[in-house]
Amino acid sequence: MSDRIAHAGLRGKVMTADEAAQFINHGDALGISGFTGAGYPKALPTALANRGKELHAKGEEFAVDIYTGASTAPDCDGVMAEADIIRYRMPYQGDPALRKSINSGKAKYQDIHLSHSALYIEQGFLPIDAAIVEVTRITEDGHLVPSSSVGNNVEWMDNADKIIIEVNSWQSEELEGMHDIYRIQHLPNRTPVPINAPGDRIGTPYIDINLDKVVAVVETNAPDRNSPFKPLDETSKAIAGHFLDFLEGEVRAGRLAYDQYIMQSGVGNVPNAVMAGLLDSKFENIKAYTEVIQDGMIDLIDAGKMTVASATSFSLSPEAAERMNNEAARYRENIILRPQQISNHPEVVRRVGLIATNGMIEADIYGNVNSTHINGSRMMNGIGGSGDFTRNAFVSSFISPSLAKDGAISTIVPFASHIDHTEHDAMVIITERGFADLRGLAPRDRVAKLISVAHPEYQPLLEEYYERALKTAPGMSTPHDLRTAFDFHVNMIEKGSMKG
Repeated sequence: MSDRIAHAGLRGKVMTADEAAQFINHGDALGISGFTGAGYPKALPTALANRGKELHAKGEEFAVDIYTGASTAPDCDGVMAEADIIRYRMPYQGDPALRKSINSGKAKYQDIHLSHSALYIEQGFLPIDAAIVEVTRITEDGHLVPSSSVGNNVEWMDNADKIIIEVNSWQSEELEGMHDIYRIQHLPNRTPVPINAPGDRIGTPYIDINLDKVVAVVETNAPDRNSPFKPLDETSKAIAGHFLDFLEGEVRAGRLAYDQYIMQSGVGNVPNAVMAGLLDSKFENIKAYTEVIQDGMIDLIDAGKMTVASATSFSLSPEAAERMNNEAARYRENIILRPQQISNHPEVVRRVGLIATNGMIEADIYGNVNSTHINGSRMMNGIGGSGDFTRNAFVSSFISPSLAKDGAISTIVPFASHIDHTEHDAMVIITERGFADLRGLAPRDRVAKLISVAHPEYQPLLEEYYERALKTAPGMSTPHDLRTAFDFHVNMIEKGSMKG
């Protein structure tokens, strides 16, 4: 038995994943750990999938509702989706098998702002029967040292009837001390979250739980889903360059100083490229108040450019994950992992004055942004925490290449086919063609700027649409020709290219 289970009572509850899975019943709502492929349970999902297959073969029902922090991995969301045991899922996902199940109608999915998701549980909108949470170790007092993500683990365990703990010896024991666990008070007794700067610590390095709820402890030794980032290409480098040009403009305008940059960054190759660009920039003493720590932030810390990175999870390449496991004691001097209710808290985001940067699927010529749906109907992943930061940041920016699918798709369209972030929230749109600063502009004044960051192949089509919209709705604040507003998307569906 692992020496990571130091509590005598919980050592007596160690069992196999298959045995622990027997505590889960058809129709149960499960709150599981995991955020962007980090800190998710490694054994119980497969055990539950196998149990579901066995019961289905006997003609018996077995399906559960799954709540997480964010996305997990093929050996979590994936195996359960393939076994057809996910009935409902929230608040965010990114697994191909689960995405297929959602878009085929097999699984129901509710896309929820990440800062809101735990509130659904605390306020009784959604039930929770069991929490399944991965940890690094269990202390002598029965406190849980979280692993590579915190997510909604505190709220899941506080509100669940049963708790199953996975103790993963792959996770570095030196993560202990990196976490800052703080509970938000229940209504109507809430007080301001006492964070004034990204590096403020306000809680404990462990999660205290009701030990009587624990029904099983399972030992594992398995890595997180650590996916490699693509090598930087010319498009990513160009986007990073334009983002830095924008930051330089903020410095010249007196709205930013080289030692006062506080950042939030979404997940993915392009945001990671932006951070790589910061390595050779004039910016120093960079701080992050964000939800995910990626390779680029680790590199900035190593270079002495970033002094604080506050988040709720990691999303690292295999190489960076190995570096973190080997040197967690050093990195915990700069890194803080918090519950996602804190990492994404609108009040704190507004107070620290950060510059938010997130990816997008498309933006329309007035600045409305779609970050979740392909052609308005097919779910990609979800809104995640982008809304939490976009609506409350000092500056909210969205970045994306101007083209997708070898030029068949334009990122800039006449009318977004689904809107997650309205024109009221999106301030800056950046592609490899440049940046469109939309602040202080009426809708019609934004059009030229947004068309300028579209790819040249699509600029004439966008200009033609706008001229047509002006004739159809003359004098209107936001002119549209609704008969042709979605021609780009219709062309894509019918002809395989937005160009038609």
